[in-house]
Amino acid sequence: MVVNMTILVTMPHDEVIKKRFTDASPQAEFIFCDEGKALDQQLSKCDIIIGTVPVKRLVGLEKLKWIHLSKAGANEYVELSKKGVLVTVSSGAYGLAISEHMLGMLLMLMKKLHLYRDNQNSGLWNDEGAVDSIFGATVLVVGVGDIGGEFAKRCHKLGAYVIGIRRMIGMKPDYLDELHDMSALHELIKRADVLALSLPGGEDTHHIISRSELEIMKRGTIILNVGRGNAIDTEALADFVADGRICCGLDVTDPEPLPKEHRLWYMKNAFISPHISGFYHLKHTHDRIVDIACENIRRYFDKKELLNLLDEQTGYRMSDNRA
Repeated sequence: MVVNMTILVTMPHDEVIKKRFTDASPQAEFIFCDEGKALDQQLSKCDIIIGTVPVKRLVGLEKLKWIHLSKAGANEYVELSKKGVLVTVSSGAYGLAISEHMLGMLLMLMKKLHLYRDNQNSGLWNDEGAVDSIFGATVLVVGVGDIGGEFAKRCHKLGAYVIGIRRMIGMKPDYLDELHDMSALHELIKRADVLALSLPGGEDTHHIISRSELEIMKRGTIILNVGRGNAIDTEALADFVADGRICCGLDVTDPEPLPKEHRLWYMKNAFISPHISGFYHLKHTHDRIVDIACENIRRYFDKKELLNLLDEQTGYRMSDNRA
């Protein structure tokens, strides 16, 4: 049995959460602090950290053996992993919250609810005309992981024809009508009424939607992005939204935060939220992160393989090591 280990928890916590952690490893010493307020002396004495601490504060910590991050994407922690520190992430915790945010953005744009909200703020009783439906729409989901998969399920239930794209095809789940790899993206974009992006960062996904992709989309295509802002060429997107050819719902932007003076803020066919679809806003997300972290603590002290180990190539969890 591993003894004399110190675990620092920086996630939001109450007495119930504290007990869940301490029950997962009665033999360890726990330190609980508010997120973003860990002291250097606390970090220096820790063997394990549960929560997200900026990577620059972790470099050189001699005792640190493992960090479980409360977020799903962790590109900046790859170097820490390469130096021998175990890094696990909270993929699998965000699918419900972010997929519902995506669905909310989609319905709002299809039904023009954003325009009616603008009209309400101006006291205008205007009819904004024809609307669209998810039923019968072709929805292209690029990145069918936890988040993209949950969104695809919801669209499928509502009657959409759902096409998925992922790096490695594998077996097609029932909620997808088609499944392809990334090589098919250019052709599939032409068919999409809705393009939903939930992609990790990296060279392979940078500007995967550029001006050339936007040019071949149907007029009126709705683009949703909840992965990384730089998956889309922002200025090219702004041109097409300004022209009325594209609508967009963005929870991530490039740059981020989007500057106050940027034209996208003021376009009627654009909806922007400030990267808040995940985080801890939905209690289920926080509870699920605690579930994963506690299970990994038990696995660590039982000397079993941890769940959601960081994939150094993608900055997300390994595809065959899921919570």
